[in-house]
Parts: sequence; structure tokens; C-alpha cells
Amino acid sequence: MIKAVIFDLDGTLLDTEKYFRINWPKAFEHFGYSLTDEQALSFRSLGRPFAQQRLKEISGDPNFNYEEVKNYRQKLMEQDIQKNGLELKKGAVEFLEFLKKKKIVCAIGTASPEDRAKRYLEQTGILHYFDFIISATSVKEGKPSPDIYSYAVNQLGLKPEECLAVEDSPNGILSAYRAGCKVAMIPDQTPADDKVFGLLFCCKKSLDELIDCFPNLC
Repeated sequence: MIKAVIFDLDGTLLDTEKYFRINWPKAFEHFGYSLTDEQALSFRSLGRPFAQQRLKEISGDPNFNYEEVKNYRQKLMEQDIQKNGLELKKGAVEFLEFLKKKKIVCAIGTASPEDRAKRYLEQTGILHYFDFIISATSVKEGKPSPDIYSYAVNQLGLKPEECLAVEDSPNGILSAYRAGCKVAMIPDQTPADDKVFGLLFCCKKSLDELIDCFPNLC
């Protein structure tokens, strides 16, 4: 029986993953490096310390300043969001309303800082649906390590198998699966591939379609 749903934020609830994909290469170029689209996709939801290590390897520079490049990427991303606004992923409100009626606890498990997560959730009008917001900054290692989901499960006072994780990327899926949670995928920038498909309880095109999975979960 599922008692809680733990959502990834970027690319799962919010249509923001596209801005990471666009602006990481721009930030790299600004500092004289090169980052391909394929490389940018490979570290979606990648948490500490893995993102820093991965980007340093890609840069080929032993003195690569991760914080400087990341801060510039954040600046570019905020500019895009101010210009274009924040959009929810299809079916987000419908699925959250369904969970509310079922009295299923909702939480966020994100690689983003908690203050940013709260700000974006408030801007899109869905902050009130969430009982907990759990950031990877609270744990030793981010995704794909299981730390964030293990911590979330512990904070919720539940067993891993009583929690459904909703993710859009391979790194997030691995994190939730390794923590023992059931995992649903809503693909965003890339479809589910053979590496992750076998780890999933279900895979749907949009969040509202996850409602169809619940006869098997409740």
C-alpha cells in the first residue's frame, strides 16, 4: 500500500529541465569550455558530489571552478524563467488533487536547494500540496545515491516500499530504486531506456496518467 508519493522537482513537476539542458552548455562556453547536448543530458538530477566531478572531467581542466560555472548557469536560467515564466508539467494539479483526496502524503525530493524549490512551488501555486520538502543539500550524497530517498522515507516515518517516487531522469530513478522505493517515470527530455525500464513500477506520458496505476498501489 502506497502511503506517500515523493516527487522530483525539475522535469517532473516543473517544466524546467529544458533550461538546464540549454544553459549548462552556454555557461561552459562562457568560461571557454565545451559541453555537448548529450553530455548535458547525462547529468540530469545528478547531485553532490557527482555533478562537480563529472563536469570537471568534461572540462579537462584540473582547476575547473564548478561553483563559478554553476552560478553563471543559475543566472542564465533565472533570466529564462523571468522571461518565459514557470510552467507545471501536464497533469500535475490533477494528480496532486487525486492524492489529496486519497489522503496520500506528498513530498518533494530534489537536488535543488530547498529555498529555490519552495519559491518555484509557490510561484506555480502548488506549494500547499506538499507536507515535506527534502533537498539533497540535507544529505551526504545526491542522486543517483539513495541518500535523499532514504532520508525522505525516514522523515516520513514510513517503509521504502510504502513510498512511490516519481522521476523523469535515470539518475533520479536509480536513487529511488536503490532506496527501496517503488518508482514511476514521467519521461521529460529523453524516453525510458533499457537501463532504467526494468527498475520501474510504471511509466506514463504525463502525471495525470499515474492515477491509472493506483488500483495496484492502494
